[in-house]
Amino acid sequence: MALDHIDRQILMLLQNDGRMTNVELAERVGLTAPPCLRRVRALEDEGSIRGYHAELDPLALGYTITVFAMVSLRSQAESDLEAFERHVADIPEIRECHMLNGEIDFILKIVAVDLKSFQQLLTTKLTSASNVSSVKTSLTIRTSKMLPGIPVTED
Repeated sequence: MALDHIDRQILMLLQNDGRMTNVELAERVGLTAPPCLRRVRALEDEGSIRGYHAELDPLALGYTITVFAMVSLRSQAESDLEAFERHVADIPEIRECHMLNGEIDFILKIVAVDLKSFQQLLTTKLTSASNVSSVKTSLTIRTSKMLPGIPVTED
């Protein structure tokens, strides 16, 4: 689906505020509510909009630790890669899993209540997983930028 200027505006506005009402969205992009809603539904149906969510504050919910883990596997056969992806999908503290090109096979973003709970997850669920060769971790000290989504331009 080719995106026009209005579609891009809709995407940018909804990415910044997914709770915006259709009426407000329509006003901001210069449409009436019914055609704006049709465009939003079309963007959802074709997959440009995959979902809506609330951004939660980890500290307010007791998650004081964020760790990035670099995982190397013994085998990079597709079945082994998929098995590892299925394994980490079942661990709720692992919030992101990206397969990489190069020396490291995967990078994971992990949240934990405290250092002890992270260490337990690391030893009981990650390093002991089938086919894991090594795990190198880095504890986040400070986050200065964390933007959800992707950059959307209005052109």
